[in-house]
Amino acid sequence: QVQLVESGGGLVQAGGSLRLSCAASGSISSIGNMGWYRQAPGKQRELVAFITGGGWTNYGDSVKGRFTISRDNGKNTVYLQMNSLKPEDTAVYYCFARRINSDYWGQGTQVTVSS
Repeated sequence: QVQLVESGGGLVQAGGSLRLSCAASGSISSIGNMGWYRQAPGKQRELVAFITGGGWTNYGDSVKGRFTISRDNGKNTVYLQMNSLKPEDTAVYYCFARRINSDYWGQGTQVTVSS
């Protein structure tokens, strides 16, 4: 089992920045991709970004150029730097990790962007 603990959400004004962190613990060997999804009220969960163990990254179209995902394998932690935040970025952000064909999820952290 892999446990994921997120931190860094909160309330910010439009144009501001936040940094999310997600720390993995438990059976952390062989963790591959890690990343973030988000879900806004009344909407489907959507991919924000993910990063492979080797550092290759992929972003959802709505966040390209504004968000940056990074990873510290020594700390088993993935980060999401969010800049130029917009009200439409308001959502619960969920960290995920894939390990040997199983996906693990964090509890979610709320990000609210006021206009």
